Amino acid sequence: MLEIRPNCECCDRDLTPADEAYICTFECTWCPDCVERFRNRSCPNCGGDLQRRPVRPAATLINNPPSTVRIVSSSCRQQLTSL
Repeated sequence: MLEIRPNCECCDRDLTPADEAYICTFECTWCPDCVERFRNRSCPNCGGDLQRRPVRPAATLINNPPSTVRIVSSSCRQQLTSL
């Protein structure tokens, strides 16, 4: 089951389970604004393909809540400023 992480790993923007977000196969999570700035729209952590994160139906969030663990990639910000 997907973690449904609560934030963009680059800019730390809050992302609700219903927000548009992008993930790679390792579930690195990014907001649309950051994804637009990634080279080839690829994950800056692993280079993998980014896909739109599916939305978990609201009724299932009670028994399968999203993650509360925030992850921020310090290397992402460095990569964006060097572009």
